[in-house]
Amino acid sequence: MNYDSFIMVLLLTIAATTANADDSHAFKITTKRDSDRVVVKARKDNVVFSVHSPFGISNAVIERADEKWPDAVGLRLHLKGLENFSVSNDKVKLEASVSSQDGKVRLWKDGKEDTPLDAKSPYWTEIQIFGSDGKPARTIPLKDGYFELQLPKAFFEGNPKAITLNWIDFYRN
Repeated sequence: MNYDSFIMVLLLTIAATTANADDSHAFKITTKRDSDRVVVKARKDNVVFSVHSPFGISNAVIERADEKWPDAVGLRLHLKGLENFSVSNDKVKLEASVSSQDGKVRLWKDGKEDTPLDAKSPYWTEIQIFGSDGKPARTIPLKDGYFELQLPKAFFEGNPKAITLNWIDFYRN
């Protein structure tokens, strides 16, 4: 085997291995604003949706094309703040807020803001805050940072066809 044939076989082997290692799922994503962007990073059993919203107030609908959602669904919200966030399907609506003063996270379900969720709830979702360097951040507004969360498995019971994300980085007067 000559050198060129060897390189070709090597490249084809790498391509085949990479295709099997990243078994991507298909999603249809519709955003409210043309400037919004949702980047999908999918693997065989998990997906992360990275939301970029220059205006800071918007929404997106994510519809699965596969038969079911991946085992793990994560979100990265590239926003300056998280005054209000919600994710809903046809049965459940989870809402959250992160205080711009102290970074305190509040999470509630189905509009019941007076009944916050805790770690014992099957809908509990930890929201982490990261700076542009990927390290935990405490100061809001974020500059090129993001909020990260893993949606709970209970949210996907019944295998909803789509989920809707709504976000407000900061309320505007």
